[in-house]
Amino acid sequence: MSKFYIICDNIRSLENIGSIFRTADALGVDKIFLGGICGKPPHQKISKTALGAENNIPWEHHWQIWRIVDKLKKEKINIVALEQTKNSILYTRFRPKFPLALIIGNEIKGISSGLIKKADKIIHLPMQGEKESLNVSVAFGVIGYYVQNYKKTL
Repeated sequence: MSKFYIICDNIRSLENIGSIFRTADALGVDKIFLGGICGKPPHQKISKTALGAENNIPWEHHWQIWRIVDKLKKEKINIVALEQTKNSILYTRFRPKFPLALIIGNEIKGISSGLIKKADKIIHLPMQGEKESLNVSVAFGVIGYYVQNYKKTL
């Protein structure tokens, strides 16, 4: 079973949520879990960037996203956090195992420490410039295509 899920942890920008839906649609993501303060469809700002993709991807919203992570872990779904930490590994050294749920986090605070602790793996993107991170929807696109390309080789 090569299911691929996205978990959005307190992403505040509705435009980012829309972009995540649009990229998830392009990738064939099976489901998006929106957590905490994440906006949810239907919303004009989400629709503006999602261009209808919000109608194609199954999604759920939960205020306490850790409950979804716990549920997915019980279902033997690998939980991967996209975050820069002292224990994270470069994404190109990561070998995805499916089913997989990728956690992406808040634009300023990143993924909450409680969710980081629940992750089976923590991966990061290399940053060459002055900024510490990419936009969350852009980072998701990079990792999403990496995961999908890896899945094709299985």
